Amino acid sequence: MPQGLIVKALSGYYYVLPDSEPASGSLEERLVQCRARGIFKKNKISPLVGDRVLFELTENGEGTVDELFPRTTELIRPPVANVNQAVLVFSLAEPDLNLPLLDKFLVFVEHAGMDAVLCLTKRDLLDEDGQREMVEAARLYEAIGYAVFVTSALQGEGVTPLMKLLEGTISVVSGQSGVGKSTLLNALVPGLNLATNEISNKLGRGKHTTRHVELVPLDGGGWIADTPGFSQLDFVQLEPEELGSCFREFKGYAAGCRFRGCVHDQEPGCLVREAVEAGNIASSRYRSYMAFLAEMRDRKRRY
Repeated sequence: MPQGLIVKALSGYYYVLPDSEPASGSLEERLVQCRARGIFKKNKISPLVGDRVLFELTENGEGTVDELFPRTTELIRPPVANVNQAVLVFSLAEPDLNLPLLDKFLVFVEHAGMDAVLCLTKRDLLDEDGQREMVEAARLYEAIGYAVFVTSALQGEGVTPLMKLLEGTISVVSGQSGVGKSTLLNALVPGLNLATNEISNKLGRGKHTTRHVELVPLDGGGWIADTPGFSQLDFVQLEPEELGSCFREFKGYAAGCRFRGCVHDQEPGCLVREAVEAGNIASSRYRSYMAFLAEMRDRKRRY
């Protein structure tokens, strides 16, 4: 039974690139359009873009996905599997940089066990104050341990170093709508020509220009996943006790907290809170943590 990689999912179909297919013809010509066998629905499992699969060809030239190989990582929103790293795209202007939302994205990436790369776009739109804020934000997240790239895709600034980091990996590009995600992908993959939309002045965000998840091949090897834009994330798979482990800078202090299972709220002897007070953990990150903790507790009360 042939093996392959799901590179696109659309309208109930999965488009599989066979391992044995010679690298000739366009990517679209080499894909096999497949349906998933009913056993997946019965077992409440859905194949995802990025899945390694066994599939079977049918008489009409299409195929059926029969089996999924074990996943190394899995995201539900966006729905993609086996990703090595997530490129989180946030604009510096139009819309303004949203650090609490960036922190929320980082929680999801850390919980999924992936590496995170931060890409701050639209540098060309910044005034002098915006430039200072950009430098402060970049320093903050670099100090935590994240790679930060500041780009202006329209001017080609910062794109080449980011492209080098993506080579040989499967990466997912995620971010709020209107942050320049499609523009960045067009710069990373010449000829891609993804549609882009301007920001709505009324809503302060862009229209969703990507309607499905799809892996795009990179010239230097590897794949990058373009995913539908979204503006809201919900903590549906995370417990309050797990939240602290998703903040990298907490880990060295949390191990020394007086109480096991400390959630770094009101407990005495909390070394995380002491580190915040001493300026060793950024207060903005701790505020995000406490806001997320309150959101999770509120969810538990309601459900």
